Amino acid sequence: MKVVIAGAGFGGLKLARLLNNRGGFEVVLIDRFNYHQFQPLFYQVATAGLDASNISFPLRKVFQKSNNVKIRLAEIKEIRAAENVLITDQEQISYDVLVLATGADTNFFGNQNLATHAFPMKSTVEALQIRHRLLQLFENAHTIRDADTLQNLMNIVVVGGGPTGVEVSGALAEMKKYVLPKDFPELDFSKMNIYLLEGTAKTLSAMSEKSSAQSRKYLERLGVNVMTQTIVKDYDGKLVLLDNGNTLSAATVIWAAGVKGNVPAGIDASLITRGNRIKTDRHCLVQGSFNIYAIGDLAYMETPKYPNGHPQVAPVAMQHAAMLAKNLRLIEQKSNSDRLSEFEYFDKGSMATVGRNLAVVDMPKPKLHFGGFFAWLIWMGLHLMLILGVKNRFFVFSNWLYNYITYDQNLRLIFREFERKR
Repeated sequence: MKVVIAGAGFGGLKLARLLNNRGGFEVVLIDRFNYHQFQPLFYQVATAGLDASNISFPLRKVFQKSNNVKIRLAEIKEIRAAENVLITDQEQISYDVLVLATGADTNFFGNQNLATHAFPMKSTVEALQIRHRLLQLFENAHTIRDADTLQNLMNIVVVGGGPTGVEVSGALAEMKKYVLPKDFPELDFSKMNIYLLEGTAKTLSAMSEKSSAQSRKYLERLGVNVMTQTIVKDYDGKLVLLDNGNTLSAATVIWAAGVKGNVPAGIDASLITRGNRIKTDRHCLVQGSFNIYAIGDLAYMETPKYPNGHPQVAPVAMQHAAMLAKNLRLIEQKSNSDRLSEFEYFDKGSMATVGRNLAVVDMPKPKLHFGGFFAWLIWMGLHLMLILGVKNRFFVFSNWLYNYITYDQNLRLIFREFERKR
């Protein structure tokens, strides 16, 4: 069985590893990057807490000892389902089974100004762009004499009060408190403002009331201006227009307010639902198809427990992959289709960190909530376990330990591309 997996995120990579060196399978794993990205820690790359290489792992290294997994670095252009062919910018790839695990991208909800001027954070490259932007702004601040221009530069707006928005806001607040005043003593960082804007009534709205309340308290303790029930209508690169007509002056807007599925061309438009996700059955099979599956953030599956689809988080993608790997093995062995598993999400809990010694953890069974230092330790331990590679775990832990002891980060580097002299 030739299984082509489009996307090497949490779901795609998990599926490839479960089929690795399995008899009866030929696997082709396609991604536009040659590395797996650990998305939960993008915000630490953006705020100079971790190096990009610490949270990225080469795909070919994962499968160095594989005899049935091939890696292809390519952009997916189109699916030709009738021909069982996937078109990329490099080649045409035939398949017996196609698994779409292309994940989700930033959703600017059709606003071109936001797409042009705000900074998304859905890839390692985008996290590095934010880091470059922040550091370069403060370097430029020394030459600015106009008070309004300087204030605009020192204001940062984060849009979206989910885990990403909360975590990046907390990290920026800690930079403001511990790092930036030492790096730029000429600047008055008491005038630096960090705004976190959230359209609903609370931060971390998908978590418990305790976690929402605690996260807001922690953020405000760190000096973040939390503005709930506030929707961004527009942004021109200097002024953020809010739904109530007010404006915020800010040179930098980090957008963490929504995602939309990366749906390849060739998928029937009637199968695409809200959030740009593809409708699937309980086996992750795309509705109306017999050999195309969708897993992870891209899949929209209604179940009795989740009538509006599952949350777009890594555990869902990995559990999708585990179920699909089991089912594909049964199909390859031509077993009775009645033995195929139906997906049921096992929610192990959710968590978010706000800053040093500050985090929140919710566990559903038994129903428990943790906050503060103990929750922060749980958050760190779980993330270290999930990162690929012993070396990556070592460097991440070393950086965290260094930062904890010194109240400092050591990765504040600005890399520029220079034109080669001829």
